[in-house]
Amino acid sequence: MLVADILKTKGNAIETVKMEQSLRITTQTLASRNIGALVVTNGEGGLCGIISERDIIRAIAENGAAAMESNVKAFMTANVVTCTAADTIVEVMGRMTQGRFRHMPIVDGDQLVGIISIGDVVKHRIAETEFEVEAMRGYIASG
Repeated sequence: MLVADILKTKGNAIETVKMEQSLRITTQTLASRNIGALVVTNGEGGLCGIISERDIIRAIAENGAAAMESNVKAFMTANVVTCTAADTIVEVMGRMTQGRFRHMPIVDGDQLVGIISIGDVVKHRIAETEFEVEAMRGYIASG
């Protein structure tokens, strides 16, 4: 199964934030959308980073409540690991596990085309495994 299969089900909606946005507004966006991360873009919409709940907690732990008035650029993860729609779910799951992150932007060249979470990946991997089990049961029962 490929990342493209997740996009077919999930869609290509991408929540973004600009680097200059405050952490206060960013946390409000995360809470109102019930999501755990936002893709950080520059003025042209290009991928610059990602800001997650974990990044915001770290900012508050290091700087106290004053961090909430700082901009996203100060605390975002700039070295973003990405994938393409052609990557397999197993490959993506491995990268997410090894890098200890839960959100991965999907790119096509230099274009941002989506974002997936570890929850999306696990959900589709379970579905894939269940399909394989049922196919194996059918094969054994017919033989």
